Amino acid sequence: MGRSGEAGEGLSASGVRLWQDAAIFTLVGQLIGAAHERVLVEMYELGRTDILDGLSRAPARGVRVRVITDPTVEASRRSSAELRTRGVPVRAYPVDDARHQIDHVKLLIADGEAVVGGMNWGAHSDQNHDYVLETGLAADLERLARIFDQDWSFAGGQPAPLRPVSSAVGQTAPGDEIRRMLEGAFAAATHRILAEIYTLTDGRIVAELVAAHRWGLDVRVVLDPNQAYNLHSAQMLRSAGVSVRWYPVPPGVLLHAKVGLFDDTLVVGSANWTVSGLGVNHELDIKTQDPQAIAAYGSRFETDWTRSNV
Repeated sequence: MGRSGEAGEGLSASGVRLWQDAAIFTLVGQLIGAAHERVLVEMYELGRTDILDGLSRAPARGVRVRVITDPTVEASRRSSAELRTRGVPVRAYPVDDARHQIDHVKLLIADGEAVVGGMNWGAHSDQNHDYVLETGLAADLERLARIFDQDWSFAGGQPAPLRPVSSAVGQTAPGDEIRRMLEGAFAAATHRILAEIYTLTDGRIVAELVAAHRWGLDVRVVLDPNQAYNLHSAQMLRSAGVSVRWYPVPPGVLLHAKVGLFDDTLVVGSANWTVSGLGVNHELDIKTQDPQAIAAYGSRFETDWTRSNV
């Protein structure tokens, strides 16, 4: 099975690289271990002891470490407490319980590189099928650092939400940049839309997929079969002629990806294609037109499509 972003590989000539599955944790460990100035983490599920150890060792090298976690996740609460005992500054994102909101962001900034995607840092997350994008692009890093600072201030009781912008990086709550990013990608696509999605329930996205199919695009969707919420959307898509398959997950494993390829634009991140993911939760997505990232995802998608069940 093909992979991109294996251990030892660097960024592409255009400054990004797509990473998949367990190899993501090789990247994360290397970036944290090699950092000299800053390590900024915002993570929904934080539970890997190797990462906790790496974060705890970094300050001894003079690295400024700050961590934001979601307070609704038990593993993250335990890890936050552990990091605090080791002297690492940690804040809990102030989620809106009345809206059943979560801080679903998965972000690492280490010196001049950042990692954005769908992979949690849970004890068993390395078993899941997922993607992250590593970027060293200055514009991406600036926007990601500003979003982290926004969230750090919010978690410290001083909300200062950023103004919405149109860029390669999008957030949800505050704003609806990710939905706008996806809408723009749908509108611009003329040939293909290839998606691997953990949870797909948003009616507007389903309608966009159907419309693209009716316009003659190659529209194919791979879903996680363990998410009962996907059943209705799959039925709607299939009834309209859209090709949908179920990823062959072994017990205890998830198709946890939230990624779509729209012609030659790849959108990857934390946001499921749901009402909550695109309008309630705090989420973070990034897009790229890097040829190596597109080729890597396209190749993996075709492999996954062939292996998946109708």
